[in-house]
Order: sequence, then structure tokens, then C-alpha cells
Amino acid sequence: MAHRALVIALLPAIGLRVLAVLGFPPALLFYGDSFAFLREELTPGTARPSGYSLLLALLRPAHSLTLVTVLQHLLGLALAIGVYALLRKRGLPGWGATLLVTPLLYDEFLILLEHMIMADAVFVALVTAAVVLVVWRVTPATAATAGLLLGLAGITRTVGLPLLLLTAAYLLIRRYGWRPLVALVVAGAIPLGAYATWTKAEKGKFALTEADGNFLWSRTMSFADCAVIDPPERLAVLCPNMPVEQRPYPPHWLWEDFSPLLKVPGTANRNQLAGEFARQAILAQPVDYLAAVATDLRQLLRWERTAVDEKTPYKLPAAERPISESVRGIAESYEAGPAATRVVEPYAGWLRAYQRFGYVPFPLLMVALVAAFGLMVWRRRWDALLPALVALALVVSPPFLAAFDVRYVVPAIPLIFLALGLALAGRAPEPAAEQESAVLSRAG
Repeated sequence: MAHRALVIALLPAIGLRVLAVLGFPPALLFYGDSFAFLREELTPGTARPSGYSLLLALLRPAHSLTLVTVLQHLLGLALAIGVYALLRKRGLPGWGATLLVTPLLYDEFLILLEHMIMADAVFVALVTAAVVLVVWRVTPATAATAGLLLGLAGITRTVGLPLLLLTAAYLLIRRYGWRPLVALVVAGAIPLGAYATWTKAEKGKFALTEADGNFLWSRTMSFADCAVIDPPERLAVLCPNMPVEQRPYPPHWLWEDFSPLLKVPGTANRNQLAGEFARQAILAQPVDYLAAVATDLRQLLRWERTAVDEKTPYKLPAAERPISESVRGIAESYEAGPAATRVVEPYAGWLRAYQRFGYVPFPLLMVALVAAFGLMVWRRRWDALLPALVALALVVSPPFLAAFDVRYVVPAIPLIFLALGLALAGRAPEPAAEQESAVLSRAG
């Protein structure tokens, strides 16, 4: 059987996802974010776009969080099969393509995100599917489909927006012609424009969120010194009131009571002033800004995802986590019944044990990304450029715009191993423009 290796690899991967469904019904819930997505009232999100909320609304009539997680697990498996199919198309043997999709099938964090009521699993599927389509074959139809997927990714997580521009630049650089480029951009603009128009109608501002300035401001709290920045009086209220060495990690400045951000009235006004302060801080302290980013990026050299004694929402729970009274009704309305995550043994214990070792350490992941770039240049496998650049953007951009988080790195995993596989595979068909150039060169 041509795909025996993949079938053998799929069976335990399916088993791990079954353990998640049996061990942690109906789903894992993440802080306040999950409940914001589950609200029955559909409105454009303030801190995050509401694309995932729209998907949950479509599934609401089933009143089943289990259905949501099962569909997300199926998306994860389909993603691995799609990457495998592309690598086989490029000439890799079955065992080689299967080896490269193994992290997609077995990484504990991907399984965790698939079982969580969060936008990440859907975002990973949308972005990776778009990249696979573009690399598979560039036509106006595939480019339009990829553009639509990236547009949907942009209203699922805002980091998807620059990925549409990155893909457009790839088509331009590779000289695939104007038709696929226009198809990509127009199709991508449809969901983005529709969502921004909805925000305009609801909140009076043509935008995806009202928090980009807040997040960038929180980034500057790692180093901002108002004695150096010398902000105008209207921004001075946003100056941090504690020494740099005592300041908590940037995300805490967005929500905690001590944050001066909460002193600024009005959501839109707060976001605008925070953005202005952040830009002034970066311009006044560029070296400190880059040093803060570099400190965050050093987390990529950490071998363990999470330490044994580390408190993190990314560990599978050992006991049921009660839902706060303020949001319990939201989850129970969606589920039409109790919605707190239950812990069912022995399945939960087996998956918790697997979580301690079932992942690709970040240092190895970065080696794979560097290897993909190196092999791509050495072997001139330029179709690996798009997944490699998208993976790099996903890994590097969060520390520049907000802060490092393990959850922000994981979406790059499928793209890194896709890029590595393409760099190792046979040469892809050349774009028409490059073929014409090569023919003219030989004729000359």
C-alpha cells in the first residue's frame, strides 16, 4: 500500500485525540477568552476579532462543546494529510513525508489547542491550508481560495493580516503573473472588508480590533522610562509607576488593577493614546525595545515547553476547574447544561503523562526552520520560501508587537516541516514567467 506509513502513523494520533475527548469533556476553557468567544451576542471583538465567534455561532444549535472540539481535532488530522499529500506530490517517499508530518500528528500542544475553545486550532488550519494551496499549484482559482482562507484567518487572529500581504509578495517575487495576484488580494479583502464594515457599523471605526495600541503599549512596559521618553501631558498618565526590574510580564499590564491603562476612559481613546505612547517609547528607546524583544526570543532556546512546577493554562488539568459565576451562564447556555471541564481517569492521566514528552522542543524546531532556509537556497527549492517566511513571521512577530507566548509559536509547526520537506523534495514546476525566461536564455 502506497500510504502505509501514513496510515500507521495516523492510528496512534487518532488515539491521542480520543483520549482528549474522553479524558477532558466537554472541552478545555481558557481564562476569559473562551467565554468571550462563546457569548450569544455577536459583536466585533475589542481585544481580538470575532471570526471564531462566528464559527461557534454556526455550531450553537447543536449545543455541544464536544462537537466543536471533535471538529477541531478532525481539522488537525486533515491538515497533516494535506501536508503529506503535497510532499508526496513533490516526490518524497511515503516514509519521508510521514516523518515530516509526525509533529503535526503528535505534538501535544497542537492536540491541546484542538481541544480548547480558542481560535488557534482554526487559525492554524486556515493559514496552513492557504499555504498548501498556493504551493500546490498557482492558478487564479487556487490563489483566490488561498486569499479567502487568509482573509478568514485575519478575522480569526489579527496576525493573519500580514500573512496575506506576505503571500501576495511571494506571488509577485516568483512572477506568477497578475491574475493570481489580483485573485488572492481581492478574495482576501472580502472577509476583511466585511468584518471591518461590521465594526464600523457597530462601533463607528473601520478596523478589525480596538486593541493593537494597547498590546504594543504593554510591550513597552518592559523598558519604558518616561524620564527618557518625555511624553506630553495627555500621554503621561500611561507611564509605568514601578521600577523596570519589578515590572511583571507585558500581558499583565493589559488586565491587572495596577495598570495605568485602566485610568484612560473610552475604549477607542485608550487604544489610540496607548499606541501613541508606544511609538514614542520605541523611538526614544530603540535599543531597549530590541533588547526586550531579544529577551523574549531567547525563550525559543528553552528545551522544555513548560516546567513541572510551572503554573500555566497550557497544562492539562488534574482536577475539575470550576467556572467563575460571572461567566458560567455563557458556557452553560452554549452547552445547554454543565460546561465545566471534567477530568475522567484513566484517560486524562494517560494524556497528562504524554504531555510531558510529546512535543518537538523549540530549539529543534528552530534548527528545522534554519535548515529549511539553508536547504532551500542551496538546492534552489524556492517553493519552500512561502511556508518558511510565514513560519518565521508567526514566530518572530509576537515579541515585537506584544510578548512571547508558547501558544503563538505552535502555529508555525506545520509550516516549518512543510518548508523543510519542500526544501528536501524534487524541484517544483517553474512559474510560466520563469519558464519563458529560461527558454529565451537557452535560445540565446
